[in-house]
Amino acid sequence: MTSPLPSHASVVVIGGGIMGCSTLYHLAQMGAGDAILLERNALTSGTTWHSAAQVRALRHSRNLTRMIRYSVDLYSRLEQETGQSVGWIQKGSLSIATTPDRMTHIRRQEALAHAYGVEAHSIGAEEAKERWPLMNAEDVLGAVWSPEDGRVSPSDVCAALVKGARGMGAKIFERTGVTGILTENGRVCGVETTQGTVMCDAIALCTGLWSREVGAMAGAQVPALACEHFYLLTKPVEGITGNMPTLSDHDSHLYIRDDSGGLLVGCFEPMGKPIAPGVLDETFEFGLLPEDWDHFEPMMLNALHRLPALETAEVKMLLNGPESFTPDGTFMLGETAETQGLFLGCGMNSVGIASGGGAGMNLAHCIVHGHTAYDLSEADAKRFAPVFNSLDHLMARAPEILGTHYEIAYPGRQPATARDLRRLPLDAAYRDAKAHMGQVYDWERPLYFNKTAEPRPTFGRPDWFENVRAEVTAAHERAAIFDASPFGKIEVKGPEAEAFLLHCCAGFMARAPGSVIYTAVLNARGTFESDLTAQRIAPDHYRLFTGTNAIKRDLAWFRRHAEGFDVTLTDSTEDYAVLGLMGPEAARIAGEVGAPELAGIGYFKHGEAHIAGHHVRAARLSYVGEAGWEITCRAESARMIYAALTKAGAVPAGLYAQTSMRIEKGFCAMGHELDSDVTPIAAGLDFATRKKGGFIGAEALAEARESGATPRITSLRFDDADAVPLGHEPILLDGQIIGQTTSCAFGYRIGRPVALAHMSAGLPADGTRVMVDIARTLHAATVVHGPLYDPDGARMKG
Repeated sequence: MTSPLPSHASVVVIGGGIMGCSTLYHLAQMGAGDAILLERNALTSGTTWHSAAQVRALRHSRNLTRMIRYSVDLYSRLEQETGQSVGWIQKGSLSIATTPDRMTHIRRQEALAHAYGVEAHSIGAEEAKERWPLMNAEDVLGAVWSPEDGRVSPSDVCAALVKGARGMGAKIFERTGVTGILTENGRVCGVETTQGTVMCDAIALCTGLWSREVGAMAGAQVPALACEHFYLLTKPVEGITGNMPTLSDHDSHLYIRDDSGGLLVGCFEPMGKPIAPGVLDETFEFGLLPEDWDHFEPMMLNALHRLPALETAEVKMLLNGPESFTPDGTFMLGETAETQGLFLGCGMNSVGIASGGGAGMNLAHCIVHGHTAYDLSEADAKRFAPVFNSLDHLMARAPEILGTHYEIAYPGRQPATARDLRRLPLDAAYRDAKAHMGQVYDWERPLYFNKTAEPRPTFGRPDWFENVRAEVTAAHERAAIFDASPFGKIEVKGPEAEAFLLHCCAGFMARAPGSVIYTAVLNARGTFESDLTAQRIAPDHYRLFTGTNAIKRDLAWFRRHAEGFDVTLTDSTEDYAVLGLMGPEAARIAGEVGAPELAGIGYFKHGEAHIAGHHVRAARLSYVGEAGWEITCRAESARMIYAALTKAGAVPAGLYAQTSMRIEKGFCAMGHELDSDVTPIAAGLDFATRKKGGFIGAEALAEARESGATPRITSLRFDDADAVPLGHEPILLDGQIIGQTTSCAFGYRIGRPVALAHMSAGLPADGTRVMVDIARTLHAATVVHGPLYDPDGARMKG
């Protein structure tokens, strides 16, 4: 007999797939023994049961790889801990390449594997054929062999997790559907179910295919949509004896492995099939969708080429099982921006089994301790603009995201679907200047100008190389305009604005009106939640400028720390345009457009003026290493101000030029050099923090100083002008990996590729010669402490 629902639980986990079972297990392990799991049907009955269950350790970042390696360790431990087999089969994986660019791609992956401690080896086509004898290897150029990869039985893994969770006091309630989520003052407080109501302190939403709809019950945005996902199963095939490695033929959009003596051939076709909400209702239990041989036919032809044995194999079925996808192909993990206490663990993008162990651990850690076990900001539940949750957007974007799973990871790739969601005030002018636009958050931003054709994807020198050189040269020798309008803007007003920001920010926020302040925003661990610049406009008014894709996250952070302070917080991002006028002719141009007083503004100060008759507020600072101002104006004034600046000789410059100049100047950026694993000390930014404390994270930062923490970020200047570093490349000294690149570009002002890099231990001495592994080719570079380019006129002062 099923026990009745408790009246209260510390945490309610909704959903009984791999993410729900893993989260419940780890909650119990972390002391939340009264946590419960609710499943409206039966455990694993949504997506988990039909997963191909591949576990491939290597991902594009260190921490995602670390997370999946935790999954592998967990699955092997569970069997010993619970006595429940998880069906772990470790036969490795084989990734083949049939084009030169794919070969570069998998060699970059191999280099990453070495940096992350994952075993991986380049092999030739002949050895690849030996490892997969049924494969047609005539067009194979080479492969990477990863012996540590494997697969599991998804239902058995969940059974082991549930057994372990029950052993620690957690309870599971099947046939218990959630009908509503109760909230009070913007925070969850309970769950209504078909079996009664449970009050709670937190909810872990792990509802897979139905996450968007369940999140809406709590007023939260959960942009995930189901798509059809296909794999073919055959009856036993001659030549398959025992278990074999997983074969990845991504040029053909295929993954292949043995299954019960036969073949499993799955695909991530270039454009998937979306499933509208409502098609998969509450009765969809251990369900599949109809076979669609017409849609699968192109993939079948690819499979017949790779596996000639398929021609005579007897087909058991074409399995069509739905999977959920997000707008950027990465899952969502953490607390929502809209509703406190509602934590997401969903949108797994077909890597739920591989990710589930580590993702469930991190979600439980986030609920219990307030943060993930290590930085997973790339999966932050708060990273999507509101429009990304619209059904029109998801129906267009999710099928493309399914197809990108097996695309070559070219730098600068832009989505083709769901574009032009939000345009800049100067969008028309930029398109007239032949801008190549890129989507950042939901904004269309100019990446570079004077485009003559669509850029060709490449790992080599890009088509736009000379376009960006011209823009950097304009900023260096004359003047250029960099559009920073998409930067998030938060108005902080009220009699306690200063006290509030002194509490939330590590920088020198008590400066006089007219000041510009750079500040870190830290968590209690003394690591970065954000970094931003603030303009103090009046004693009771600051304007904060934060990253383009950080506005939702940062506004939620500040609002959740505003309790007890007499302040109001307002998102003014779309009210204002920001134009950076940078270069040696900036002062001349300011004078010509009617704002000569800008020349009198000191470094890290701001002042008011008029350009073309329109009010502006200009801040004297530079993100690109050339003297100038960031000019803020009303969005409706931007067109006339831009026209005046360009008539006086300034030229537009795009995001690629800005990034190149930022790296030359040695400026760190969130998501590259800065994240929640990094302190201001490690980033070389401790000079910008208050040593007397009084802010969130001050104690942890003081302890780090006392323990002898030192900077870890440095600059690299490459010898070979033709090298093309992209980021995440391993750095070697005397044959040992000592760090990785973070941001990379060509440095047009110094004539060499440049990078910022994070060293795993202390910094090598200034001038140390190192080697950088770019797709398994070593390139020499020099360590440079401080900026690679730093003109006297652009030196920042506090």
